[in-house]
Amino acid sequence: MEKELLHLFLPAGLLDRFEIERFEQSRIEGSAIASTLHIYLVEKNQLPPGYAPDEWESKGFCESKTIQDFAIRTNLVYLVFRRRRWRSKSDPNHTITSDLAFLAKGAKMTAELSAFLKGTGQNP
Repeated sequence: MEKELLHLFLPAGLLDRFEIERFEQSRIEGSAIASTLHIYLVEKNQLPPGYAPDEWESKGFCESKTIQDFAIRTNLVYLVFRRRRWRSKSDPNHTITSDLAFLAKGAKMTAELSAFLKGTGQNP
């Protein structure tokens, strides 16, 4: 039930590739914004499409990436991603990571939020 509800608030397909690790909510005093909500997501141990599992091995995580998503009520929402890194078994110097195509290119927000802001005449 909980996961189905979260699908309504998170970018489409996100929970197919990531698991929610934890939430952190911080109140903002003296502001119309009630709080900030950080949702920490960890990538599932699944190779990106098109790569053979017998040729790659999971080798930890990349540096976390934080992006802004749509606010929920009066709460700013930030998604904090921990993406996996895979190393080639035949060439240890060759690594790959998954694509985060749902992020707005060059922005620190989801593509959905960026498109919404552009539609309202505001620049992201």
